Amino acid sequence: MARSGAPVKDPGVARPDSRRGSHRMGSWYRRHVTAVMCAVVVICAAVLVVVVKQARSHSGQPRPAAAARPLRYLGVYEPGSPHSYANVDRFAKAVGRSPNLVLYYSGWPEPFKTTFAQTAAAHGATTLVEMDPTGISLDRIAQGTYDAYLASYARAVASFKNRVIISFGHEMNGYWYSWAYHRSSPASFVAAWRHIVTVFREHGAANVTWLWQVNSASAKTGPVRAWWPGARYVNWVGVSGYYFLPGETFGYIFKPVVASVRKFTNDPILIAETASAPGTGQTRRINDLFAGVRKEHYLGLVWFDHDSSGAAGGPYTGQNWRLEGHPEELKTFRTALAGK
Repeated sequence: MARSGAPVKDPGVARPDSRRGSHRMGSWYRRHVTAVMCAVVVICAAVLVVVVKQARSHSGQPRPAAAARPLRYLGVYEPGSPHSYANVDRFAKAVGRSPNLVLYYSGWPEPFKTTFAQTAAAHGATTLVEMDPTGISLDRIAQGTYDAYLASYARAVASFKNRVIISFGHEMNGYWYSWAYHRSSPASFVAAWRHIVTVFREHGAANVTWLWQVNSASAKTGPVRAWWPGARYVNWVGVSGYYFLPGETFGYIFKPVVASVRKFTNDPILIAETASAPGTGQTRRINDLFAGVRKEHYLGLVWFDHDSSGAAGGPYTGQNWRLEGHPEELKTFRTALAGK
């Protein structure tokens, strides 16, 4: 209780004070002076950092370059696969790195090459199979005519247990294969693809990564959207594309078809077949290939290390795509692969 005559203090009631205005002015001044001093300190520190960096840049000492992003996958197709692994070993020694994807082509109705896949696994590589139904009706595949073959293949892959990448009917948007554009309908292809994946899943082949592989855009390829089996049936997107002419670039070869694909899926992309024709500009094209894969953050690339100069048919005949026998190109490949 307050004593008689003593002033009552009530914190909830404002009292007039002749000094209140000067007190507010002093607080305002101190706050703003402090803020200005802090800003000056920050500006001086920033200027000092810039000066130090400029001094270092003119000191003659080179600044360390950022390391190139390593490729997650280096793949190769070598003649003789899947009957022999010898050429894959030679390729590994030539480029200074063992490939961790090894491609072979599987005709219909060839069984799964378990021995080759085991050899690849022993070398730290995953087997990539391009299962090609040459001369086979896609409608009959979808209707179950070949289910016994597919079930046997699926069980062999399941028993292998390690991961296997399978691409059925690759480059279906091109005109050069029996299962593809102008020779088979997109609806038949999609039905066959979905049926194959379903049969494999029913027989326990959960270790398959399904690679839907298109050819790079050109005047002789069709639209890719119609051939898409759907997200439930695809894990990766593969793109085939080759450097034929001196002035060709990664953007010219790969980006148009990838832009089309990106309209309906964001699945990881692998350059599933590629190479550069020998001759003028090849070293530039090899560097361009590796730089493009890294810049776009693709999974990696599979080099088609094959002499097709004497072959007939198909879009990649008439060229020797092998690196061996071309020392300058091989040196460029090794350097680009290492990210130097």
